Amino acid sequence: MARFGRLVTAMVTPFNEQKQIDFEKTERLIDHLLATGSEGIVVSGTTGESPTLSGAEKLELFRHVVSYAKGKCHIIAGTGSNNTAQSIEFTQEVQKIGVDAVMLVSPYYSRPSQEGLYAHFKEIATSTDLPVMLYNVPGRTAVNMNAETTLRLAQLPNVVCTKEASGNLGQMARIIEHAPEGFELYSGDDGLTLPVLSIGGVGVVSVASHVIGTEMQEMINAYFQGDHARAASLHRKLVPVFEGLFVYPSPCPVKEALNHLGIDVGGVRLPLIELNDEEKTFVHSLLQL
Repeated sequence: MARFGRLVTAMVTPFNEQKQIDFEKTERLIDHLLATGSEGIVVSGTTGESPTLSGAEKLELFRHVVSYAKGKCHIIAGTGSNNTAQSIEFTQEVQKIGVDAVMLVSPYYSRPSQEGLYAHFKEIATSTDLPVMLYNVPGRTAVNMNAETTLRLAQLPNVVCTKEASGNLGQMARIIEHAPEGFELYSGDDGLTLPVLSIGGVGVVSVASHVIGTEMQEMINAYFQGDHARAASLHRKLVPVFEGLFVYPSPCPVKEALNHLGIDVGGVRLPLIELNDEEKTFVHSLLQL
């Protein structure tokens, strides 16, 4: 089914030289993503440097993206945090803007129990009419949302999918096997796109699609057309890019890659810092497919 498309990009947030959001660059970036196969975009996720965007900046960004891209692609707004009450208030404000869905990340730093995770997500999901994408990324949040908790949340009518970045294919298989009809699982790791598709996932929420979107869409299409050997060959070819874009703190490498390709997205905000010359050379080498 792939409610939000099979290739969804976790979009970087373009900045100007003063490190403020650059809306003209954002429009050009969206055009580039759509032209290279992205069917949906996540706005103000981790790759969009959400920790350093203020609430007001996020709202302004959502409004601009909706005004520019509504109807061209699926627009998913990152509204989750580790503050349940604040996430509810923010999600309700974002709903008024006209995004297609919200993405809710597992509460970071707090390390809640599975019951706490369930209560957190349930409170936010039931406060909005928007479709909800869950986001499990234990490498960043320090807590894994297990399959049983995800499946409980999947019973809520507007919890429609999960972005699984646990790296645990067994956990993902259990979710897919026991999920209610219509609930979908997206890979949250570029390098697991093809393995996740092979066990019943519907697509990927990608970082690499900023620079190899056409190739990723080709791989995904080959898989669903039954040409598994072609899909596997493409996957193997793309692995260095999947891995290389995370050798240094994300989204520093992907922003450098975009800039190198002539798609100006500016730099990053502290505590992230610009890559040095050696690191930039490595990132540039990834683009020689």
